[in-house]
Amino acid sequence: MTRRELRDALRPAAGEEAELEAKFLLEASADEAWLAEAVQRRLAGEPLQYILGEWEFMGLPFSVGPQALIPRQDTETLCETALSWLKNRPGAKVLDLCCGTGCIGVSLFTLGGAKVDFADVSPEALALAKRNAKRNGVDGAFFESDLFDRVPGAYDLIACNPPYLTGAELAGCQRELTFEPALALYGGEDGLDFYRRLAAEWGKHVRPGGLLLLEIGHIQGAAVQGLFPGARIVKDMGGLDRVACVERI
Repeated sequence: MTRRELRDALRPAAGEEAELEAKFLLEASADEAWLAEAVQRRLAGEPLQYILGEWEFMGLPFSVGPQALIPRQDTETLCETALSWLKNRPGAKVLDLCCGTGCIGVSLFTLGGAKVDFADVSPEALALAKRNAKRNGVDGAFFESDLFDRVPGAYDLIACNPPYLTGAELAGCQRELTFEPALALYGGEDGLDFYRRLAAEWGKHVRPGGLLLLEIGHIQGAAVQGLFPGARIVKDMGGLDRVACVERI
């Protein structure tokens, strides 16, 4: 199958991204049978990342699967903000909370020299994070925990990408998103349930002078600032609100 033929076959699922998806599939295919199965999975709406089984984030390789959200460029804004803060704090202790694949923690260990632990409520996601940590040579502790319930001690930096889709957003999401775990997507009817819980608990787990970084939905900046007075909002490359920075005085 040529790239043009594959692109045309994928277009119903991938639209204008069909050319890029065809490139990835052709480069990853070991045989025609695998490629034929992969095309059918993609036409059924399954994300390309799950079909390939891995994806790149911050220039690093990560295993991916339906146990956790696919690493996205939006989250690189959070990592870049964290790396800037870590630049003058060698060996800072970091927690990747709601870690999923572990892409945030692995990136901050590898690119920022931080000491990183990982926490997630999902044992399946935590197992995937362990796999990615090992793949990238990262040491750290892993906690199966509902937010801070089983996380001991305090950290210099906590980075968290919590579930923040509203009920309406989840109900109207594109087909590909239905393959990702709802547990990691749904943040309550207004999308703010996890931010409310974090607002009540985070101060006990961030050291004085430390920082809490939260990925947020692009229309949630003002609401999150209401829950975390003094929070600074960082915009992503598209100019949309993406990260809330909360300093522990």
